[in-house]
Amino acid sequence: MRIVFMGTPDFAVPSLERLAENGYTPVAIVTGPDKPRGRGQQLSPTPVKKAAQRLGIETILQPASVKDPAFAEDLRQIPHDVQVVVAFRILPPDVYEQATKGAFNLHGSLLPRYRGAAPINRAVMAGDTETGVTTFFLKRKVDTGDMILQKRMPIGPDETAGEVHDRMMVLGADAVLETVLQIDTGTVELRSQDDTLATPAPKIFREDAAIPWGRDAEAVHNHIRGLSPYPGAWTHHGETMLKIYRTRLAEGSGEPGTVLHTDGRLVVACGTGAIEVLELQQQGRRTLSATDFLNGYDFGTERVLS
Repeated sequence: MRIVFMGTPDFAVPSLERLAENGYTPVAIVTGPDKPRGRGQQLSPTPVKKAAQRLGIETILQPASVKDPAFAEDLRQIPHDVQVVVAFRILPPDVYEQATKGAFNLHGSLLPRYRGAAPINRAVMAGDTETGVTTFFLKRKVDTGDMILQKRMPIGPDETAGEVHDRMMVLGADAVLETVLQIDTGTVELRSQDDTLATPAPKIFREDAAIPWGRDAEAVHNHIRGLSPYPGAWTHHGETMLKIYRTRLAEGSGEPGTVLHTDGRLVVACGTGAIEVLELQQQGRRTLSATDFLNGYDFGTERVLS
């Protein structure tokens, strides 16, 4: 079966590798353009392109826009049965309809929950204890296609979005391989999504990441870990911006945002209850444990975060 694999970031690499290990090396790769990275700002390939080169895949397309008719025409010159889409862009019909046996996407949630750009973050921010991955055939409305299979995984009470992401990309590779096997053997059993159960997972903007100290401690804890490590939940101490990456629930009470303890532990009051900050970063500096941070930072008399 001839596969075109589409993906860009690290999340997609295990899926590509799993296919190749099991005799389904793609005939072509579609990924993002090379971009300047690092201190020298040298052009660097995407993680998927690097993986494709390691696997000896020669045909690699890197369109600036998937809506460019020239890209659709280039793809048309590559006969293929299936398009496998993992952490890529929204494809127009004249691209995904070229796959004779269909184009499917790997989505980082148990659809129809968390349709959108940030399903992992949103699930952790909401305090969900379970998530998973879904493969589904593409259709014109984003994340609404008929489902092929789902795999579930737990979310730990202190787990960050980054940790969920790293486990999910391995689970996702299992789902991608299993989906390809089902398509290849003609054993797919589709399930339609129940739109009445759909929830959104919109892209996260800077203002969304502000820490809502007025909410209860559990909600604040979930907000912070759901945005860790990227984009990072932020707050201000006076004019100083702090990003907080790891916390746990703690004893204490006070006005929301009040720093209750700095004696080797950094404890902050929430709307009800408190959290202990375990890992944070002052703007322009490296990430530190709270203990190391407190050794070099003075909260002074103004002990309120906003």
